[in-house]
Amino acid sequence: MDKPKDLSFPKNEKLKSKKHFDALFEEGKSVLKFPLKLIYLRSDFGDDTKVKIGVAAPKKKFGRAVDRNHIKRLLRETYRLNKALIFNNMEGNFAFLFLYLGDKMPNFQEMDGAMKQVLEAFLKKEFHEKNQ
Repeated sequence: MDKPKDLSFPKNEKLKSKKHFDALFEEGKSVLKFPLKLIYLRSDFGDDTKVKIGVAAPKKKFGRAVDRNHIKRLLRETYRLNKALIFNNMEGNFAFLFLYLGDKMPNFQEMDGAMKQVLEAFLKKEFHEKNQ
């Protein structure tokens, strides 16, 4: 049985380009809903991808790679489950970078709630202001 397309996280949605990462940090706008920060930038990827995302966890606060990798897996999974929120309500192509700013190890429920808040804040900041 196939997975629904909107709940997948295919390879072409992963942000890998150093050029895009650099542009995000230099020109990107951000939304902060602690413990998550979303840095985003309108981008053209040259393919039909609407959003490409990257995730990051701080080495300073989580010295063990296994902890950082766990946080990044949680970020990707909560994005995958909640990406329908943004895909149905936005126009244009974006590069996203999700940064985890907390200093304690999150659980799935905390991360899921934070992901929903940050995606809703992104939509409100980027699209609702322009429509009014």
